[in-house]
Amino acid sequence: MAYPLDQEKWRRVREMLDRQDLDAIVVRAPDNVLYLTNYWTMKGYDLAIFPREGEPTLLIIEPQFREAQRTAWNKDVRFFPFYHPRDPRPPMIRAVEMAVEVLKERNLTRRVGIELSQNSQICDRMVGEPTVYWQGFYDSFRAACKETVDAAPLLAQLRMIKTPQEIERMRLANELAALGMEHARDHIQPGMKESEVAAMIEGHIHHVGVGYKGKVEMARAFTLVWSGPGIATFTATSYRPVIEHEPTLVEIWVCADGYWTDLTKNLCPGRLTPKYHQLLDQLLKIFNDAIASVRDGAPMADIDRIIREGIDAAGYPGQPSHPVGHGVGARAHEPPYSHQAAPGAMQSGMVWAIEPGIYWEGGGGLRLEDNFLVTANGCEKLCSYPDDFRR
Repeated sequence: MAYPLDQEKWRRVREMLDRQDLDAIVVRAPDNVLYLTNYWTMKGYDLAIFPREGEPTLLIIEPQFREAQRTAWNKDVRFFPFYHPRDPRPPMIRAVEMAVEVLKERNLTRRVGIELSQNSQICDRMVGEPTVYWQGFYDSFRAACKETVDAAPLLAQLRMIKTPQEIERMRLANELAALGMEHARDHIQPGMKESEVAAMIEGHIHHVGVGYKGKVEMARAFTLVWSGPGIATFTATSYRPVIEHEPTLVEIWVCADGYWTDLTKNLCPGRLTPKYHQLLDQLLKIFNDAIASVRDGAPMADIDRIIREGIDAAGYPGQPSHPVGHGVGARAHEPPYSHQAAPGAMQSGMVWAIEPGIYWEGGGGLRLEDNFLVTANGCEKLCSYPDDFRR
């Protein structure tokens, strides 16, 4: 989707380049290309060169050239052949060579940032085939530049604080997640397969999300679904049946033009059993205590500490085995992270996924997860679908 130039974002990036005394940064990760140019790469071979001064340059596989021209904030968009009859090498080789040529052409080879420490890799818009780095990528820039430094943590630090435009885009993704869950709540039936529920949610979000409000060009949802005794910590969706009067838990990621949600929502065909009523009450209290800690200036470690202390007091020491607080944005999982050794404080503009979970031995349990925008005085829940899912 063609959004207006995010001036606030570009200002922050240029201030970072000035502080770090960098001529430019070169990015290949699809989420970083999106962050800097608004172009959401289709195949992950594309590169963006963002200089301290002047216009960024975007290098695109030839089939995507017109789309990149339409959606990118920068005007300097160039293409390289996806297939070349006289060059049998893979297209990513041509992309890197072209990037080096741009750096030399623009006299940006003194001190350049490249992504050296990607801890995880988001997929491109095909969302099934992440493209990765290789030694020749690093060697090419090291040979061409006097000095290369790791740009990945510098961008990660910037990305922790969302601009108003990013928050608007994340609201759209959360709206679509709520629509998908409401559709499932209205249509779920005991005996359905977990995979059938997953397909229902994913299909509905793709259906209503493409073109949503005239503001979303591509929307996709990805789910993990478990019901009743099948609920566990991050196992695969199965053909198990939906259990009446027990929760069906939906781990749901929605991506709207490259901006993500990370949510866990629940459905229940029927009325919850007393055992699950009690568990939900316990987990909601823990969840709300953690949410109350989220505000500008609060220690980042508080989310993890409050959740784990609450779960321990509820009689489930050591749970959950998964992290309980992390950032969301152009990745579903990105910095910052809340753990009890986490340094620093929360800041206005951060978006946190908070996700306490309690799991029973032998199967069953609950997890709640929502996304929260940090504000000066507290936080704002971004998804309207209720965490207390009892009717």
